[in-house]
Amino acid sequence: MPEVTNDLIIRGGTVVDGTGAPRRTADIAVSHGRVVHVGDIEPDGRRELDATGLVVAPGFINILSHAYESLQQDARGLSDLYQGVTTEVFGEGYSLGPIIDRAVEIVDPTPREDGVRTAFPRLNDFLESLEADGVGPNVASFVGAHNLRAIRAGADERQLTDDELRSVCGILDEELAAGALGVGSSLLYAPGVYASTEELAAYATVASAHDALYISHIRDEAAHLEKSVREVIDIARMSAGRAHVWHLKASGRDNWHRMAEAIRLIADAREEGMQIGADLYPYEAGGTSLAASIPPWYFDGGEEALVKRIADPVVRARIIADIRMPGDTWENIYLDAGGAEGVLLQGGRGSNAEAAGKTLARFSALRGYDDPLEALLDLVAEDPHREALYFCMSEENIRLGLEQPWVGVCSDAEAASTEPPFSDSPTHPRAYGSFARVLGPYVRDGLLTLEEAVRRMTSLPADTLRLVGRGRVEAGEWADLAIFDPDAVQDHATYSEPHRYATGMRHVLVNGRFALRDGNPTGALAGRALRRGVR
Repeated sequence: MPEVTNDLIIRGGTVVDGTGAPRRTADIAVSHGRVVHVGDIEPDGRRELDATGLVVAPGFINILSHAYESLQQDARGLSDLYQGVTTEVFGEGYSLGPIIDRAVEIVDPTPREDGVRTAFPRLNDFLESLEADGVGPNVASFVGAHNLRAIRAGADERQLTDDELRSVCGILDEELAAGALGVGSSLLYAPGVYASTEELAAYATVASAHDALYISHIRDEAAHLEKSVREVIDIARMSAGRAHVWHLKASGRDNWHRMAEAIRLIADAREEGMQIGADLYPYEAGGTSLAASIPPWYFDGGEEALVKRIADPVVRARIIADIRMPGDTWENIYLDAGGAEGVLLQGGRGSNAEAAGKTLARFSALRGYDDPLEALLDLVAEDPHREALYFCMSEENIRLGLEQPWVGVCSDAEAASTEPPFSDSPTHPRAYGSFARVLGPYVRDGLLTLEEAVRRMTSLPADTLRLVGRGRVEAGEWADLAIFDPDAVQDHATYSEPHRYATGMRHVLVNGRFALRDGNPTGALAGRALRRGVR
């Protein structure tokens, strides 16, 4: 267990406690990693921090983080630390455990040359490994629904047998008993996309028995947005449990009008007493693999099978034809982005590393391709993990989402730094700016009050995830604290220059220790592996 701080008094700050209650001026006493008193505190010789003129809030909880690899490379998690994030939550479809049996077909369990491990026999093995090695933020995770079906079916496009489903539900039950937050699906990607509603409901039923959460990157955020939201609601009903939609959005200009109906569906379910929520990141571009532009049935059998199909001229032509057609049974994010002009290429391995930072249209033209989809397939064949940004959302819908009191904030990104190896390739600015963008510009322009913005990033996700002792500035809570100048909080990352830290955060404490002090990282690694329902 990480060493705790000596006693500390935070003096004279404006406390925004995470509950949505009005701000107030108060002192805060911290001892043995916890808040022990909030109010007027007489000097008693303990160390003091002058927070006059600053806001003192709970540390922010990133309900959708992909920092499971980046924290193994740099445990500080700086892009999020500079925004006041103190807890990272993983498990969007894929989690670093359990990786057993046929699940090794979807991820190589061999440690990489840089020491990063992407597969552990059980989820707790991964979380305990991070804590033992030292990690800056707290960490927690869902069990990936990808993992569960892959344990028995690998990357095959088929339904699980009844016996297979029962066996993986048993594994899920064990992971939940060990403190996993719930089960997370990601239904745009193979192999998770192959799961039926009934399979997902079976996982959600196991989660419900533990008061854990079913959480989902829904099946289609575009033309079938409403149908996909209804599937989440149906799964919640079938399981008698709780559910959540990751990064709620309407993708593609022709689908922007669907956001209001998606919100209405969730709001109506909540009116019925169902516990369903959502989150979003405040950007008009999404970010995922370039390979996600390819229909999921071409991934049957895994990445090697996909690459072989791309190399077959007949199948290659069929893939291109399918991408050009509006997807009725899959979400066509290439068309949602408006085609090659709306796809910004990110880093990748191989001879086409210089493609990063160019639109697919520009890269295609520079390389002399007659068809940008030919270029897309060559890039995917060279590196199936190459990332891209897809410009397919609207600012109006971001604001509409944030107006809903049950919508929180996420980054959907790694926690990177402006140093190598992270600075060697582009990334999405949401990695450096999601929380600061909401806390700063969206608060200052009046969309949210400061108290409400803080609630969305603290007690709302803490309660949703059943992270006991987090998300509030109250006696007895863990001292995860973000101390900042509300007038100075600002995101600076852009699509062309994404590796730029946010500003305005003065101090950040994780479990009572300074991870950021006077605007500078301390190098302290006080993060812990968090379990659902455990204080």
